[in-house]
Amino acid sequence: MSVKIVTDTMADIPAALAAELDITQVPCLVHFGDREFRDRTDLSLPEFYRQLDTSPILPFTSQPSAAMLEQVFRAIATRNNQILSIHVTGKLSGTLNSAHLGAQNLAGAQIEIVDSRQVSMAMGWMAVLAARAAKTGASLATIKKMVQDAMPRAHIIAMLDTLRFAQRGGRLGKGAALIGTFLNVKPLLSIQDGEVVPIGNVRTRRRGLERLVEILQASGPVQELAVMHAQADADAQELARMLGALYPDKQIIIGETGPVIGTHTGPGAIGIAWLAQSQNGNAHS
Repeated sequence: MSVKIVTDTMADIPAALAAELDITQVPCLVHFGDREFRDRTDLSLPEFYRQLDTSPILPFTSQPSAAMLEQVFRAIATRNNQILSIHVTGKLSGTLNSAHLGAQNLAGAQIEIVDSRQVSMAMGWMAVLAARAAKTGASLATIKKMVQDAMPRAHIIAMLDTLRFAQRGGRLGKGAALIGTFLNVKPLLSIQDGEVVPIGNVRTRRRGLERLVEILQASGPVQELAVMHAQADADAQELARMLGALYPDKQIIIGETGPVIGTHTGPGAIGIAWLAQSQNGNAHS
């Protein structure tokens, strides 16, 4: 039996790709007052952003419970007793802890849990690599090492349309005071060592798209490439067009980030998630 790959919905893997590679995405949770919604399951993205913009109640997010993860692991273990579970950075979410707790009661299964130290498709690419390797029959130990080796090559940069949602969500970390002093700017953010880090700011969305492309180009050769957005499809298509001209040999995925990440970015956020080329050039390493 091949190794089964599990992640959470903060990986933002497009549904068709996850289905093709048999990746299970466990839903994180969004709460509007006493109403709880499972990410990408109970609430459509347009409806979520409509509520985010109009609701007097500020939503908050939470990780899937240990019981939810245990249920997922238990269902998979009836068919595959080897599971690699890759999760959103433990510095921003308790999902990793839920996975560890959820795996404790499954004595008959081999479950390896990995902190991706990333979010969105920067984490998603690790799950994709793992699932591709699983399809070739690679062992659990081999796939886990492959994911760990890929971590330093996984990156995401994003432009927010507004600071409002990030500030009230409390996810800006050390950079909050710095970028909070700028008025009428669009912050550029990255994830470094599992934390949100400001990397600059721009005055216009057009300049922001150009700056995202410049940062990617300066990073070196690219193995995998995705454009992610929150209700910003036109800009995502434009950014993909810009990248396609520079990387004509790459299949560029366009995906929309779910309600949990969207709660903190707000609508209009757009970014690039990529996997840098490995030094040996092997697409499976």
